Amino acid sequence: MFLTLQDAVDGNMEIYIWRGLFVNRIMLVVTLLLIMLCHTVCKTHSINCSIYDDPHPIPHEFYQSGDFVIGGIVSQVYFLYNNLSFLEQPAQALIEESISVPKNYQHILALAFAVKEINENPSILSNASMGFYILNSYFTAIMTYKASLSLLSKQKFAPNFCCDGQNKLIALIGGSVSEISANMAIISAIHKIPQLPYGSFFTGQHGKMLLPFLYQMVPNEAHQHMGAVRLFQHFGWTWVGLLAVADDKGDRFLHTMVPLLSQNGICYAFIVRIPKWSYMDELIDLLIQQQYKYEILREGKVSVFFIYGEPPSFQVLRVLLFLAPFLSLPPLSKVWVVTSHWDFESLSVQKNWDMQTFHGSISFTIHSDQPLGFQKFNEGIRPSWAKGDGFIQDFWEQAFSCSLKKSNGQEEEGKKSCTGKEKLENLPGNLFEMHMTGHSYNIYNAVYAVAHALHAMYTQSSRYRRMQEGGKLGFQNVQPWQVHHFLGNTIFNNSAGDIVYFDVNGELVASFDVTNWMMFPNGSVARVKVGRLEPQAPPGKELTIHDDQIVWHQSFNQVLPISVCNDNCYPGYSRKKKEGERFCCYDCARCPEGKISHQKDMDACIGCPEDQYPNNNQIECIPKILVYLSYKETLGNILATTAIYFSLITSLVLGIFMKHKDTPIVKANNATLTSILLISLLLCFLCSLLFIGQPGKIICLFRQITFGIIFSVALSSVLAKTLTVVLAFMATKPGAKMRKCVGKGLANSMVFSCSFIQAGICALWLFTSPPFPDRDMHSVHGEIILECNEGSATMFYCVLGYIGFLAFASFIVAFLARKLPDSFNEAKFITFSMLVFCSVWLTFIPTYFSTKGKYMVAVEIFSILSSGAGLLGCIFFPKCYIIVLRPELNSREQLIRRKQ
Repeated sequence: MFLTLQDAVDGNMEIYIWRGLFVNRIMLVVTLLLIMLCHTVCKTHSINCSIYDDPHPIPHEFYQSGDFVIGGIVSQVYFLYNNLSFLEQPAQALIEESISVPKNYQHILALAFAVKEINENPSILSNASMGFYILNSYFTAIMTYKASLSLLSKQKFAPNFCCDGQNKLIALIGGSVSEISANMAIISAIHKIPQLPYGSFFTGQHGKMLLPFLYQMVPNEAHQHMGAVRLFQHFGWTWVGLLAVADDKGDRFLHTMVPLLSQNGICYAFIVRIPKWSYMDELIDLLIQQQYKYEILREGKVSVFFIYGEPPSFQVLRVLLFLAPFLSLPPLSKVWVVTSHWDFESLSVQKNWDMQTFHGSISFTIHSDQPLGFQKFNEGIRPSWAKGDGFIQDFWEQAFSCSLKKSNGQEEEGKKSCTGKEKLENLPGNLFEMHMTGHSYNIYNAVYAVAHALHAMYTQSSRYRRMQEGGKLGFQNVQPWQVHHFLGNTIFNNSAGDIVYFDVNGELVASFDVTNWMMFPNGSVARVKVGRLEPQAPPGKELTIHDDQIVWHQSFNQVLPISVCNDNCYPGYSRKKKEGERFCCYDCARCPEGKISHQKDMDACIGCPEDQYPNNNQIECIPKILVYLSYKETLGNILATTAIYFSLITSLVLGIFMKHKDTPIVKANNATLTSILLISLLLCFLCSLLFIGQPGKIICLFRQITFGIIFSVALSSVLAKTLTVVLAFMATKPGAKMRKCVGKGLANSMVFSCSFIQAGICALWLFTSPPFPDRDMHSVHGEIILECNEGSATMFYCVLGYIGFLAFASFIVAFLARKLPDSFNEAKFITFSMLVFCSVWLTFIPTYFSTKGKYMVAVEIFSILSSGAGLLGCIFFPKCYIIVLRPELNSREQLIRRKQ
């Protein structure tokens, strides 16, 4: 079944779970009825069990006696055909026609090796021996139930009976896949026997409550799901294909994985469901049904597949890939990401099949180390290595393609005879590995966990001990349920140095190895650990991976595979959603002005900090330049030089007037007002220097106020001079009452009062909202303008407005007095100077607000200098010309003559 919508997963999820629970309950009832056929009390010596002999015992078994027996159910042999029928007695040929999974024989060896180590170790169970009883599940529920019941009654098929004292089962280890583990769990739960599955087994939210005797040797598979997400994120794979087994486990996987991918910015391109396969006679029909899925897997933009399933389902995929060349289908060149369920094992009939398609695959394998002596133990395995091993013949014959059977001294037809000296290390990696695999490591640890639990019972309380023959302390008749309490609290270091213990949910606390698989043309397989998945690590740090150690599929030429819906959006661009597409498929849009993107595939461009700005490519932020009008730059230097130049000229004019203060032309123009005006103009030129240089707190506080007061004094002096001339002429008229008002007192009081008003405005400004140093981050691109913030724009405009009022008043009065006699009248010069002054400041207003940064300051300085120069030049240069160059005109007679 091929799904493209998550709704299909969500909608069927509850149905599958309910159906699974219903079937399990039915099977539980059937099992209970079967067990109730026997007596419910175990009578060790009085019951004759011969009537319960099994007419068809399971041939694939391995038994070793001991004071305590660990039961094991492995999955090494498949049924070839499904010939079960309720119309006739089952035939023995049903089991004889089988194929094996040679790689799984290591599971049996791992259990036997662990038991051998424990029996040889005097520090564990020193007064008791441990044995085992291993049966095969054949990957079917019916045989798993039969094997589970058979483990309860060795030699005689009498479930729940202890015949002749031979039933000493203390724990169950199995199975390798979740379905087998679930079937075993029904039996083990009824008999309160601890069960330790060595493959992934999902028990549900309340699993520990329903199955309290279950101890999982594989961490929760949800950790592998998150590990896959972290792997995709690490390599930037955002467009992946999902393959899942077509059963309730696959539904649960998709129900969890699809939203998990979405939450982490990853999309699935497609979902392909892999059917389950148990029998060879179903293979042809399955291949006909599944051929179209091969075309789906060829989707060009998808370079990564995440596959979830268990060995029977993987075999369907293997067959489909094997037949692809015969159907003229091109090979798949992808990266396969696989969960811990599959170790890339091959069936015996697949040992010559090419596995190059899976070269460079990455899988999360159960963490394993190599116990000392295990490889040497494997090297010593021969067909006759142990009495009672019912698995070795099928394994040896199918792994080495030879026969251990002889008929009348002749070799079996079509097969060479096995010498018995074949070596396991010569087998390719897809058939057998000398190093302990993850599943075998779990079995090894499970055996030791049971042994340590029994040892804890032995050492903790004397009520579990009794005197045996010979005076040795030994165990009483320990029941499996008694081991349960100690097993959950067991913690120990195994021979490889790893700590083994269970959490509160009965799950082994362990990590996963990230394994890179290399498949060679000669059939050999090599696995390399390239990383680690630590479920207990902080979020986001669970995965550690070494990229340089990974070997990719040959088609990638050792270049990191790319698996995205479209090309990346490079720095300087952001992702823009495509309508009707998943969020992993997008267009790229240039970042707006003022923003950057410094990584690939950013969802949105980001702004720079205030003190930085984007570079031309909009891929990084660079620091803004601090800008202010400095003495060191040309503009600041010119303005400062000009201010000093005008200050010197003003000082020179003041000196000339002071030197010739007794001359008629100086006396005629009110020497006091003239001096006040010249001094205020001198200060005006000098105050412009306050606007040059880096603004500081004191400078900002006083520069505008200083400028405002000094200019008010200058304009007040000009206004006073103009009014003095007007009043003087009015006072010369016969009978004029203005004669009493004319004098120095009026002029001085006018200067003082007008200046005092401006000083009051400035004082109010300082007390309410004084100016302060500020930084303008936004006015000019790429610059931070160091400036003086006026504090209150209203007060600043009041200061300028009052200066404008004085200038306008002076201009009006001077304009009205321009026709008075020339000898005593400087109104014409004042009129012209005020015209220049007003023109400068009227031009200043639009220019000031249209410029930014240091040029605003330069405009104000220029206005101060030009308006001051206009006053100085228009009012005083004509008088200086007479005083210095035409002194003969600077006499009383000349003034009177000019008047006449």
